[in-house]
Amino acid sequence: MSMKKILVIHGPNLNLLGEREPEIYGSETLTQINEQISRLAAELGFAVDCRQSNSEAEIVGWLQAERQSIAGVIINPAGLSHTSVVLL
Repeated sequence: MSMKKILVIHGPNLNLLGEREPEIYGSETLTQINEQISRLAAELGFAVDCRQSNSEAEIVGWLQAERQSIAGVIINPAGLSHTSVVLL
């Protein structure tokens, strides 16, 4: 039996975590966060696919392409949470 897959999407500029203004956003990198997510998902019996994009269109494309093959989505749309009607 295959594991259920969770799609984790990180929005614009989150690829700069750990580099950009660490005094505000912390020193932890997106790679480190994804590793923690992957470990927890495995403990809970899920496969996880972590992705990051600065493009709203790419994020929408991922959601549409994966809609039939995933158990759920976790998204931090970053600044798109304020501006994107499509992701809302």
